[in-house]
Amino acid sequence: MNIAVIGMGTMGAPMARNLLKAGHSVVVHNRTREREEPLVADGASRADTPAAAASGVEVVLTCVSDTPDVQRVLLDPKIGVINGLTSGSLIIDCSSIAPAATREIAATFADKGIGFVDAPVSGGSEGAIKGTLAIMCGGTVDNFARATPLLEVLGSKVTHIGDVGAGQVAKVANQIVIAGTYLALGEALTLAAKAGADPQKVVEAIGGGVAGSWIMQNRSSNVLNDTYPLGFRTRLHRKDLGIALDTARTFEVPVPVASLVATIEDGLIAQGLGDEDMSNLARFIRRGAGVPDGPLSAGDS
Repeated sequence: MNIAVIGMGTMGAPMARNLLKAGHSVVVHNRTREREEPLVADGASRADTPAAAASGVEVVLTCVSDTPDVQRVLLDPKIGVINGLTSGSLIIDCSSIAPAATREIAATFADKGIGFVDAPVSGGSEGAIKGTLAIMCGGTVDNFARATPLLEVLGSKVTHIGDVGAGQVAKVANQIVIAGTYLALGEALTLAAKAGADPQKVVEAIGGGVAGSWIMQNRSSNVLNDTYPLGFRTRLHRKDLGIALDTARTFEVPVPVASLVATIEDGLIAQGLGDEDMSNLARFIRRGAGVPDGPLSAGDS
């Protein structure tokens, strides 16, 4: 297929690369233009604007940072995708944005006969590179069916949640769960070390039981070593929690864990740590416990 991919960040660039490897023709665009260059070296073509990228393709896949970015890329009256796509084409938005805004954007394209699937992803940079993302989708049955062959290149678990916006609601739920899990991991390993247990052995012991998770398997080493490479940026997770908190207020659902983590992340971002992986929530626990910077070890104090 002829596909435009807009957004060459930590997630978008490897997703575009996997589509190329699968044999699709891919045109790329990124606001910071030099990020397009590695994809061009891999066989993609490049476009000067989102509208130019969308011209002549069947599908546009977007993966950008926030709701205003998606609105600009898709709907800007001069450079937006809406100026390049024709009736019968399809948009797949893999960004994590507000569900209400997603529905409004999709309605604008529906008026022009253009399909829309919201398809936010989970699985970190590793999942994007390996093509093993979990992808949660909202859209009509027909549009989801059209998107599925491409999404199956990008992820190992592709789920149709419901109508447009339902994928973003699922992503809200995902971000609430991982907020609590990352914070709990930092608490558990800091407590284990300070109480005299080897934290690496604790990971081995509890990782095979009910406490085991993707986060423990893939991010406990960050907490143990006190290094937080990407991953998933803390500031982007805080953005997602903002969407989650707004959604919770709308539907009058208490979300105390998400609220606490949002406050902790505000502090980390204020300290200049927003571009670290969000496993750096452990920094808050370690510092509160008086544990020195550096690798965790039994008896830290």
